[in-house]
Order: sequence, then structure tokens, then C-alpha cells
Amino acid sequence: MDPAQPADRVPADQTPPDGQPPVTPTGATDAVAGSGPSKGPAGGGSATGAGTEAALVETPAGAGGGDPALVEPTPDAAAVDADVPPARPAAGRPASKEKSRSERSPKDMALSLLVLLVPIALLVAFYRGFLGGEQPTVIDAAPAYEQARAANAFPVSEPAGLGSGWRTVSASYRTVEGGANLRVGYLTPEGRGVQLVQSNVPPEKLLPAELTAEGQPQGPTDLGGRNWQRYTGRGNDQALVLLEPNRTILVIGDARENELRQLAGSLR
Repeated sequence: MDPAQPADRVPADQTPPDGQPPVTPTGATDAVAGSGPSKGPAGGGSATGAGTEAALVETPAGAGGGDPALVEPTPDAAAVDADVPPARPAAGRPASKEKSRSERSPKDMALSLLVLLVPIALLVAFYRGFLGGEQPTVIDAAPAYEQARAANAFPVSEPAGLGSGWRTVSASYRTVEGGANLRVGYLTPEGRGVQLVQSNVPPEKLLPAELTAEGQPQGPTDLGGRNWQRYTGRGNDQALVLLEPNRTILVIGDARENELRQLAGSLR
């Protein structure tokens, strides 16, 4: 019979029963951890107080191993925040140094517009003053009159005694359906446009073509001993019409009636 052994003595034979893993004595586990026995999952041992070191948790008997398991501690929130670098401000110009378009004053917009308008005004002045811009091109109507006389399709009349303010800007003689037309364009001293048309096309066809359907007779008028008819034309146009057996003469334009009468009375 073996003698009695003390209660805290570790048995020499640590062979576990059949089918069970080796069990490390509690005293040996505490010696490895460097502290007393664990007081529970939330106990206040040295392993818990370390904070950032791995804790040793005793594996229960029968869990499949005798070595203690390593459990990573939860990182401290303050430590995590300390590792994150602060957010940088967005790159760009300071807001105080840049004005948006909506913040521009009326004075700034007026100055910007003035900068654009000054070069344009200088160019327009140079074009008008030195290059003769907007000045009508004056032509010689003599070749058109000569061509109409050579064709001998109808008698040809030509203005005589008009002042220097009258300028000839177009002249043509053309054969058209039903006859021929001599057309000469003038600018009056007031800058209005007037056309002198002489044609042997029948009046019932010529007048609608020249005056359009808006042309309406306004009554007769006497010029140089000849009986002319006043007509309205397209838009603001007015017309003086002379009907003769072999030709029809029209003086038509947006000029005043006195200028129309001056041109009609100068025909010779």
C-alpha cells in the first residue's frame, strides 16, 4: 500500500485516461503566464491589464489541445485614431482671392464691355473714313443707254439736268419675255433709292411685275406736259407711270414724291 501524498503535489504520472488529451496542470499554466490562475473572461489579471499584448486563455479539457490559445486584444480606439493622418484641405486658390462671375460689380462688367467696344469703334471709323466704307459705287449708265438705242425696241429717254447729288448705281438693258427692259438705278440727294424703267412689255404684264399686286392707282399728275399716273408699290414704294403706245416708263422707289417728280420731269 502506497503512503499518503500531500494535496498540492502533482502526480508523477500525468497520463490521461484513454481517448483524452494531455492536461497541463493549473500550476504549470500559471507559471508560464507569469501570474495566478485566470479569474474568468473579464478577470483583472496581468494579461488583461497589458492592453496591447496577447492574452493566454486556457484551453478547456477535451477541446483538442493542451497548449494555451493566443487571442489578439481589441485595439484601443484612441490608438487607431492616432495612426490616421488628418485630412488635408482641398488644393486650389483661396476663396478670398477669386471672384465668381456672379460677384462682379456693374462697374467691372462695364469696363470689360468698354475694352471690347473701343477696338471695334476704331475699326469702323477707319473703314468709313479711309477706305470709303458704306459709300455707294457710282457707275456710268451710258453703255446701257447706248445698247437700248442700238436695239431700237422702243424710244429711249435719258435724264438731263439732274444735280450732282444724284448718283447712278446700276444700269442694264435686257431682253425679257414679251419685250425688253432698260433699268437704271439712282440714289437721290437724300440717299433714297429710285429706279427708272423703260420697257415695251405690255402694261398689263409689266405693272404687276414691277409694282406687285399691292400696286394701286392713286390718280393722274402732270409732268412736263405729259399725263403721268401715280401708283403705290410694295412696302413704302411709290411710282409714277407714263403709258405710251410703244413703251411704258416707270419711276419707282422709296424716295419722296418731289424726288420722283424731279427724275420723271428730267427725261428727254
